[in-house]
Amino acid sequence: MFSRRLVLALAAGLGLMASAGIAAAEAVRVAAIYTLPVEQQWISRIHKALKAAEARGDIEYVWSENVANTDYERVMREYAEAGQQLIVGEVFGLERAARKVARDYPDTAFLMGSSFGPVAPNFAVFDNWIHEPSYLTGMIAGAMTESNVIGMVGGYAIPEVNRLMNAFMDGAREVNPEVKFLVNFIDSWYDPPKAKESAFAMMDAGADIMYAERFGVADAAVERGVKAIGNVIDTSADYPNTILASALWHMEPTIDRAIANVAAGNWEAADYGQYSFMAYGGGSIVVDENLVPADVLERVRAREQEILDGLFRVNVNDARPVSDK
Repeated sequence: MFSRRLVLALAAGLGLMASAGIAAAEAVRVAAIYTLPVEQQWISRIHKALKAAEARGDIEYVWSENVANTDYERVMREYAEAGQQLIVGEVFGLERAARKVARDYPDTAFLMGSSFGPVAPNFAVFDNWIHEPSYLTGMIAGAMTESNVIGMVGGYAIPEVNRLMNAFMDGAREVNPEVKFLVNFIDSWYDPPKAKESAFAMMDAGADIMYAERFGVADAAVERGVKAIGNVIDTSADYPNTILASALWHMEPTIDRAIANVAAGNWEAADYGQYSFMAYGGGSIVVDENLVPADVLERVRAREQEILDGLFRVNVNDARPVSDK
């Protein structure tokens, strides 16, 4: 028979194990701060990944959207004071202020979209490094243009945008050295009418394929009956018979790794950018096979496999792309 002392010891041990299990299963408290609506294409990728983690029960998730740069620091501090364990956002327009907040809350993990590097002990960075699938979509555009003129409408000429556009141009030139580009930046993250107007001007100048880095470009393509290449999200269902292919960003590998590190208590300042690479599942290409010829798709898939196998490296060029004519 068990002695009373042994029974009590076993009960205490089971209690500790149960407590440890509960602690291990506790959801990480995550807050996100967005300068635009969560429906905006870039931000939607982050929000989608966090909502997926919430649905699994891995995190408790709150967020603020449409936060002005002038309010961003205040919102960061409020979330840190409220005990959020991980704060996610984008600080491209307020790097110094955001990093100052992180220094004031060294026990809070920060994961921020940034053009610059991480800072110990707690300020980690990420970005949408989808230059690899952008290169592949460029191959499709270069192979399919008949006028040898491709139009490109971007938001701002910042490294995060420039590298994707340059990779796209490199991919097009691989398969078609004769291709020329028309490039314009509308200096806005969301101004569909302005993007549409810019796209029309490029079509008038001979562009028969449009690189739709911003909303509005695909609408112009539909009206004129030309094809377009998508960026970050797949909008082919909204623009049938128009979107040849899209370079997609998947934020889940970045978010899931960050959550796991916070939960394990081993958070540190790091650059999470690599988790947007295709090898980690952070980037991919989607193609409308009804629009893209089989021989073009075969060549693209072969190059895609070389990227995944580490046999081909897409050049990273953060310089502002310019028109050829």
